[in-house]
Amino acid sequence: MLIGCPKEIKPQEFRVGLTPAAAGEAIARGHSVIVETNAGVGAGFMDDDYVAVGATVLDTAKEVFAKADMIVKVKEPQAVERKMLREGQLLFTYLHLAPDPEQTKDLLDSGCTAIAYETVTDRSGGLPLLAPMSEVAGRLAPQSGSWALQKANGGSGVLMGGVPGVRPANVAIIGGGVVGAAAARVAVGMGANVTVLDRSVPRLSYLDDVFMGRLTTQYSDMAAVAELLPRVDMVVGAVLIPGAAAPKLISREQLSLMKPGSVLVDVAIDQGGCFETSKATTHAEPIYDVDGIVHYCVANMPGAVARTSTIALGNATMPFMLALAGKGWKQACKDDEHLLNGLNVHAGKLTYAAVGEALGIDYISAEDALKI
Repeated sequence: MLIGCPKEIKPQEFRVGLTPAAAGEAIARGHSVIVETNAGVGAGFMDDDYVAVGATVLDTAKEVFAKADMIVKVKEPQAVERKMLREGQLLFTYLHLAPDPEQTKDLLDSGCTAIAYETVTDRSGGLPLLAPMSEVAGRLAPQSGSWALQKANGGSGVLMGGVPGVRPANVAIIGGGVVGAAAARVAVGMGANVTVLDRSVPRLSYLDDVFMGRLTTQYSDMAAVAELLPRVDMVVGAVLIPGAAAPKLISREQLSLMKPGSVLVDVAIDQGGCFETSKATTHAEPIYDVDGIVHYCVANMPGAVARTSTIALGNATMPFMLALAGKGWKQACKDDEHLLNGLNVHAGKLTYAAVGEALGIDYISAEDALKI
């Protein structure tokens, strides 16, 4: 199979979909790899690194899209990229379709087959291709939130860890999954008073054991969130419903409960955000103010640490990429039900129920898509 990797063009996205190591693994198995020039520079990979493992470097994304059987990316294809997709071509990347009707329509119109990293599953019910970026985003969230708390950035001027005689920041993390646990680890390490809210009592019990009393766990419901808001300096939104739009956990009306200069960090912004007032921002302009509350809603947080993120993502995606290239997408999905769960679009049909329900679009099952 001819595997293509274009340079990411989303603003301030420095990751790359294919590392030289992954390219080398594919080439060793008899596949061909083409990479757009400078695709890996933001993550510290030069064109020569790809050439050294046998890949071919092309001048433009147009050439990569025109020639490749499978496109491997990081972020969802942008409008100009979607125009280059073609019928029968395989796209393997993050998609986050539920809050994005325009992208969904374009993918359906293209006739391509699109497998989304974020809905591939594993035997334990986890999301193995989302998890590494969730780890990164979770660890970044308290760092980014602490920067937003600084007075020069519109925050209240509270230091995360405080100093002797002055209390540290109070941080609430809504969602105790991969993102929430990673955020808690860093926030606790920074010296903040941390409360994690979740609706899974076993998960709360696990976090209580792991952190050995260094944070507070609380069952998450509307009353609990409302009770915490007047006391917190930062809220990290870390709730995920796989493939679906994120639930809105804090309304605009509830912002009035918070202290001026408090910070909301929405790690779920890729799925539409879990605060009513969330809107996607970029690393160039990461924050904005609503009713005196600072919002940090960068849609590609892991792109800020592109080297770490690219290697972590490549480690996770490589086995699936090799299976798709070696067997073809249909056989690979027949052999692996967890990879089949990643199928979102095929031949003009939507194949993921949560996206169809979020956007009001008819859909078929992934199993039925295999028959087309």
